[in-house]
Amino acid sequence: MTNATRILDQLLEVTVVLQQDMSRAFEGTGLTTARTHLLWELHRRGPSTQQALAEVLQVSARNVSGLVDALEGAGYVQRQPHPGDRRAFLVTLTDRGAQAMARMEAEHQELARQLVTGLGPEQAGALEEGLAHVLQRLHGVVAEASAGGSEAG
Repeated sequence: MTNATRILDQLLEVTVVLQQDMSRAFEGTGLTTARTHLLWELHRRGPSTQQALAEVLQVSARNVSGLVDALEGAGYVQRQPHPGDRRAFLVTLTDRGAQAMARMEAEHQELARQLVTGLGPEQAGALEEGLAHVLQRLHGVVAEASAGGSEAG
């Protein structure tokens, strides 16, 4: 087995373990990965239109509408009239949504700290640089495959 294959296997294992941890953390909340991603973007960006959310999440407006409906029903977000466009609504976090995202941000920072505990600054820097390189290459591979797939279709 090559170094490259071992690295890919470890990256795949990391994604599986992180997904398992997220599923555990979401248990009983009514949140899914997609719903949480939408909440996280609202937390980071502030109130947004559904169209803007669809663009940042890279999903259809219809998909965002379903996510917002579910999150609104669970009390995490609310729709408010857009102050500059009477045809649009802004999706905003409710107090419940803001509290959930504040907890999630604190947990995110704690997990990040736990993951690098024991690495020296040089090792942490090398890991960050290596992961940035791998992520950049992965984006390129996926974009190339998507472009090739769209030409074939």
